[in-house]
Amino acid sequence: MSITIEHDEKAGRFSTRVHGHLCLCDYRLRDGVMTMTHTEVAPELEGQGIAGELVRAALAHARANDLKVRPLCTYVQAYFRRHPEVQSLLA
Repeated sequence: MSITIEHDEKAGRFSTRVHGHLCLCDYRLRDGVMTMTHTEVAPELEGQGIAGELVRAALAHARANDLKVRPLCTYVQAYFRRHPEVQSLLA
């Protein structure tokens, strides 16, 4: 599935719309640390990799901007466990 992810820095959100459903990954930025607080995908869209794409976009943004990441969201915590290549981003 090809999705377009938007980044709203003011809102602290990466998001996309899939079949009319808003899918999102929220964060707070403070002192060079991106605290990832919430990831949400509609139940009927789960299992399609949308949450993973949102988190990948957020982590790419963190890496490109020399930010560290504090994963409070349980999905993001699981993502870090499954992807050792992003461990260097942990705050």
